[in-house]
Amino acid sequence: MVYTRKNISTLTSTERRRFVAAMLEVKRRGEYDEFVRRHIDYYVADGDGGLRAAHMAPSFLPWHRCFLLDLEQALQRVDSGVSVPYWDWTRDRTPASAPWTEDLLGGDGRRRDRQVMTGPFAYAQGKWTIKEGVTDGAFLMREFGRPRKPLQLPTRAALDTALADPVYDTAPYDSTTRRGFRNRLEGWGHGTGNATWENHNRVHRWVGGHMLGAASVNDPVFWLHHAFVDLQWSRWQKKHGGARYLPERPPGARDSQYRRIVARHEKMPPWGVTPASMEDHTHIYRYA
Repeated sequence: MVYTRKNISTLTSTERRRFVAAMLEVKRRGEYDEFVRRHIDYYVADGDGGLRAAHMAPSFLPWHRCFLLDLEQALQRVDSGVSVPYWDWTRDRTPASAPWTEDLLGGDGRRRDRQVMTGPFAYAQGKWTIKEGVTDGAFLMREFGRPRKPLQLPTRAALDTALADPVYDTAPYDSTTRRGFRNRLEGWGHGTGNATWENHNRVHRWVGGHMLGAASVNDPVFWLHHAFVDLQWSRWQKKHGGARYLPERPPGARDSQYRRIVARHEKMPPWGVTPASMEDHTHIYRYA
């Protein structure tokens, strides 16, 4: 049965409560920390050796689509009526808006240590202890807008620029790629300072705290953010007549990306599915 992913700002109070309760239960069962570890394991940068599946590569979008589905299935084992909502950061742009309310994800971190003090994911509530990460801190951290080097959330115009590109991805298929929808959306920019971060990446930087780097899954807003990113892939396909994932074929042995990226019909770890098989989600879920 096809289910619906809704805008977080439109959820009823009951839907909010059920979503939060399911997230906390997945955490209590120990499953959530496995998602954090998986993202850390697959966060391979351009400068690292080996296959890049999750980031800085064409498979950024299908990889995170699979990742979202795994989390959604874990939530639905708790409550079959729950799905992952999305956060439209082009509209809900202030710390007072969803998803930062007391009944959803709580708000910003306090100034002295960035610890989130409000909402159900605050450490003081006793249900959301950070166990997997790059620091030893046990509490969730955020730092909205990077006060020391302030930046704003991406605008609708910035997102529209990504959506307007008719090509999915182009060589060299990494963070330096200057054309193509994938990197315009993923957001590895070109320049200095805040210009380095666009769309998806800029949102991670704006939230700050645990949303910086490979352990970003520790903040539950990760899923709401990536659901919105996933929605943009759907919108891009519709806008460009069902345009497809690229590259269609694997790079040759003399190419710098040989065995470093996933072509459209190659199996994508850790699921063993192809990007081509993940291009259509309408038999699983739809967006409201």
